[in-house]
Amino acid sequence: MISYLKGSLLSKTSKTITLLVNNIGYQIFVPASLLAKVKIDETIELHTHLRHSEDAMTLFGFPSPEELHFFELLITISGVGPKTALGVLDAAKLSDLKKAILRDEPAILYKVSGIGKKTAERIVVELKNKLDALPVSEKEIDLSQSDTEAFDALLSLGYSERDIRDALKKLPPDVTRMEDQLKSALKYLGK
Repeated sequence: MISYLKGSLLSKTSKTITLLVNNIGYQIFVPASLLAKVKIDETIELHTHLRHSEDAMTLFGFPSPEELHFFELLITISGVGPKTALGVLDAAKLSDLKKAILRDEPAILYKVSGIGKKTAERIVVELKNKLDALPVSEKEIDLSQSDTEAFDALLSLGYSERDIRDALKKLPPDVTRMEDQLKSALKYLGK
C-alpha cells in the first residue's frame, strides 16, 4: 500500500498530477483545489489512497490526513466512487462539509456531479454516524448553539440554506450571541 509520497511536481492535467519520487513518476488524482495551488517543480507531500481494481491501480492524493480519511469514509458509501468523492471534497472546505453533515444538510452536496438528492441524503445519514467515531481533534467543528439557532431561525423566515450559509460566513468572529448574529445576517440578506 502506498500511503504517503513526497516529491517534485513533474506535470499536471485537469484532474491529475505526476509526482517524481526517486526517479519514478506517480500519476495521482488530486482535488481541484490542490491542482490550482501547486506549481511545476514544487516539492509537495501527499497522503495517498491506492485503489486497486480489475483493470487498474489508481492513486488518489490529499494534502492532509484529515482529507484522506474523509475521502476513505466517502468511498465506503454505496453509489459513491473515488472520483465522485473527490468532487465532494471540492464542493466546500472540509470543515463546512462536516458541519453540513452534522446538521443534516445534504444541499451542499447537490452541486457535485454524479450526486443526486437520494445519494446526497445517503451520504449525510451514513457519514453522520461515522463522524461521531472520529477522534476529537478531527471533530472540533464550530457548531455553537447560537450558530445553529441563528441558522434555524433564518430558515424558518424563508431564506434559502445557501443564502443563510453565505450570510453567516460574513459575520465577524466577535459576533457570538444569537440575537446579534440574526441582526447582522438579516442586514446582509436584506441587501
